Amino acid sequence: MTQTVVKLIDTTLCIGCKACEVACQEWNDQEFTLGTFGGTYQTMPDLAPNFWNLIKFNEREVDGGISWLMSKYQCMHCADPGCLRACPAPGAIVQAKNGIVDFVSDNCIGCGYCITGCPFDVPRLSPESKKVYKCTLCSDRVAVGLEPACIKSCPTNCLTFGERTEMLRVADQRANVLKEDGHAQAGVYNPAGVGGTNVLYVLKDASDPTAYGLPKDPTIPLSVILWKGPIKWLGTFLFAGGILGAFFHYLKFGPKHEEAPDDEPL
Repeated sequence: MTQTVVKLIDTTLCIGCKACEVACQEWNDQEFTLGTFGGTYQTMPDLAPNFWNLIKFNEREVDGGISWLMSKYQCMHCADPGCLRACPAPGAIVQAKNGIVDFVSDNCIGCGYCITGCPFDVPRLSPESKKVYKCTLCSDRVAVGLEPACIKSCPTNCLTFGERTEMLRVADQRANVLKEDGHAQAGVYNPAGVGGTNVLYVLKDASDPTAYGLPKDPTIPLSVILWKGPIKWLGTFLFAGGILGAFFHYLKFGPKHEEAPDDEPL
């Protein structure tokens, strides 16, 4: 039986060293792109088609000073992925038995529907290749028993990788330690609106995940649910009804014959 794998991110241990960013770029052979300084220590202002892993420096004022609530931003590998629901191209997005949600670029048609289906705003469309890209959770490494590159590079054990049940146990245990240390709102970010995620976070204040750049209650957009559900079924029904209607009309009335025009008088 294939086990579901999970990346656990303990935001309280992140020091913003960005080793995970470098490891991601190097392993995936991505071209390095220089960002622009905008008053923050973030490497880039946001994710990009060739930049799949970003440490967000979320600044918050605490007791008159500035505190960083740093969080690692990448694909969440949802149990019920909105990108997969929205994608109209067969085989362009696949969900492995171990829970990893991967993009197969050769099958991508560049429609961008996966972008609208993702409640975490992760997939990025490349203007050059017209393909969509995101974190693959190093599916190639995981397939041969290795950890994702970002986890292998982390110097503080902020990142952990393992089987889902065990990682949930470790996350809950860490959250309880933080509560004992006086952080009453500590908890685990594992949103139910997408069936849970295979990227989990331990937050010092789980009551406000938006402070870490995470949506509070992410869900698959209603437009995607309707389009790939009732609207799709209704369209199929109407299409089939049209074909059946034409068939029965033919049986009842037969083919239509054009009457020959009368000869005009000389």
